[in-house]
Amino acid sequence: MKSLNDLTIQLYADGADKAGILDLYSKPYIKGLTTNPSLMKKAGIKDYEAFAKDILQTVTAKPISLEVFTDDFTEMRRQALKITAFASNVYTKIPITNSRGESSLPLIKELAAQGVKLNVTALLTLKQVAGVAEALNPKVPSVVSVFAGRIADTGVDPVPMIRACGALLEGHDKAELLWASTREVLNIFQAQEAGCAIITVPHDILAKAAKMLGNDLTELSLDTVKTFAKDAAELGYKL
Repeated sequence: MKSLNDLTIQLYADGADKAGILDLYSKPYIKGLTTNPSLMKKAGIKDYEAFAKDILQTVTAKPISLEVFTDDFTEMRRQALKITAFASNVYTKIPITNSRGESSLPLIKELAAQGVKLNVTALLTLKQVAGVAEALNPKVPSVVSVFAGRIADTGVDPVPMIRACGALLEGHDKAELLWASTREVLNIFQAQEAGCAIITVPHDILAKAAKMLGNDLTELSLDTVKTFAKDAAELGYKL
């Protein structure tokens, strides 16, 4: 593998800084974009609707996921319908529960039946994925975001679970399994081999992948030693 252009999995850029979004949107290997309230907070976004509509002036030909930001399901429904109306390439992100742990599945089922393109997010268990598979509308495009990186953070290999999630979505031809919470470049290849359709990758990891992919390991070893030597010389250590 010499280039991100050679991947069969779809790379989605995960972030909320406008400059990064617009730069990555122009890259042919980026097939879509995602964001969430935490990323928007990190980027200093103050006006949700203004940010979304500004980005959508440029992001027109690739899917972008925009998330609701309320705990109340009635308000979540209102927000979802408003967000989905922003543009035809928008997927509305709905978390699997609210922060009180109450299931979003009834709302997911209702929105899916209305034809809303959903990205169901914050999934970490097979039971959750099974519930989503049952709630989705098989006639409407959707994304099922499993937080593989967070699973790995607990010391559990996420790959077997991701494969099992894929099996649960069999028959849902328009539902795409997404590997979320990417931690390192290797995750891109793990996700591809596990059968994911999409992986969301933070902007900094995308930059690392673009720079490092296909590097010769012997040359990389030498570059590492050169860095050690350069830093040691600059420090002027003596023994």
